[in-house]
Amino acid sequence: MSDTFLFAEDTDEPECEQKGTWKVLIVDDEPEVHSVTRLALSDFSFQGKGLSFISAHSGEEAKKLFHQHNDIAIVLLDVVMETDEAGLEVAQYVRDDLCNYFTRIILRTGQPGQAPERDVIVNYDINDYKSKTELTAQKLFTVVIASLRSYRDITVIEENRKGLEKIISASADLFTIRSLENFIEGIIQQLSSLLGGTQDAAYITSAVAAPRPFDTSEPDEFYVFTGKGEYQGREGALLQDVVKGDELKACQKALAEKSMIYGEEYVVAYCQSKNAYGSILYLSGMPRKLNSLDKKLLKIFSQNVQIAFDNVLLTKEIEDTQREIIERLGQAMEKSFSVGKHIERMIETCEILAKAYGLSEAEVEMLTLAVPLHDVGKLKVPTNIIRKPGPLSEQEREVAKTHAEVGYELLKGSRRLIIQNAAMIARDHHEHWDGNGYPRGLKGGRIHIFSRITAIADVYDALRSKLFHKEAWPLEKVLEVFKQQRGKQFDPKLVDLLLENINKIEAVQQKFPDPIDIRLL
Repeated sequence: MSDTFLFAEDTDEPECEQKGTWKVLIVDDEPEVHSVTRLALSDFSFQGKGLSFISAHSGEEAKKLFHQHNDIAIVLLDVVMETDEAGLEVAQYVRDDLCNYFTRIILRTGQPGQAPERDVIVNYDINDYKSKTELTAQKLFTVVIASLRSYRDITVIEENRKGLEKIISASADLFTIRSLENFIEGIIQQLSSLLGGTQDAAYITSAVAAPRPFDTSEPDEFYVFTGKGEYQGREGALLQDVVKGDELKACQKALAEKSMIYGEEYVVAYCQSKNAYGSILYLSGMPRKLNSLDKKLLKIFSQNVQIAFDNVLLTKEIEDTQREIIERLGQAMEKSFSVGKHIERMIETCEILAKAYGLSEAEVEMLTLAVPLHDVGKLKVPTNIIRKPGPLSEQEREVAKTHAEVGYELLKGSRRLIIQNAAMIARDHHEHWDGNGYPRGLKGGRIHIFSRITAIADVYDALRSKLFHKEAWPLEKVLEVFKQQRGKQFDPKLVDLLLENINKIEAVQQKFPDPIDIRLL
């Protein structure tokens, strides 16, 4: 090598305590280029992080390394290797095939005339172009510093974009628990990025504030609601099971003093709540010490995210109360007709079929809230018909059929969406796929999916149970009925889903057995 490499120090860049290294991929078919590059940048440091080098000696080898490493900050790329344009092909592969727009690509060539700079810069998405003869140690140092600044800023912007994307998608349906999880997860990701890219983060709340039912109601027990990094997938875990040592003491101190605690590599922010216990935001793996602006941002975040959390919990409490009232009303009606657990089995069977059908979480929730009232119209059917031990006469059967229209009339006047859906299900769950059902003779897709699912669940549960007028049927006989009625009484797709999920549905039968043998459809 004829070019001279000098060593330089970066005196202008303020040092910040950071962890890890910046990955630099050297792609060149000359072994001495790898050695000299490593030597020239051996004492390099940017924001407290050194460089880790990866070597490739051909374009094809470089492509494979990009599959193995998704966090390469810079590639120092020779143009001419196994072919005259091997380096250019790598650059195009990284941008077009891998859609990697983050890695900074610096072309180094010993034959500038073979790949003219103007043409290369215009036609390829590269970030710099250097001739090997001009790339001294000082210039190499300068171009690496500039490229790392760009890479750092681009990755921070991408983290911000991902966080905002989650927040925006969650805001469309904020008042469901899953959306709340996405919302908080997105904000944690956004905040972590703004603070320099924390590795791990968790939003931890008390059992009394948590949206999921926990086995304990002790107010001093706190659980992970959602997490990032090390705490991803740890939802529902106790604080003391996921955080240890000084960090656990810091979390406990933040809760006790309702304050923010800053450690060398972590921060704990208390989130003031409307309830007496509040929550904490725990961030660890900090890449640098927080400045005053970071701390101000963290304080604002911890205050506002808890307001959103509390508001959604309040909405959920109202929804849960509404659900419980409807379920208890349905159970009370069942006790008028029987003493079984028909409603409990109906709810879970409908949920299984609805999810298998591909309904959204909101639709599944709506169906399971409304289905307990599917037989509300039976309140107006004479008891002697309801409880008749033998087959009904034709006249009695016509009277019993009126429960569908009666149920609709009882519920249709409500402005509440749940009750409106319950009214529709009460009326239409005896309609048949082929149009031979009642009361309106609807056919195929004109029957709402909620009513089609309810019909399957209702008949299945009736056949599998002992009623006043019949013994419980064995599973094989019940499944044969559904196979025969596929495309006739029942939606064929739902019959297929019933058969595919029969183990889950039978588990529901075992989960909610009747206390005695007599029940009514």
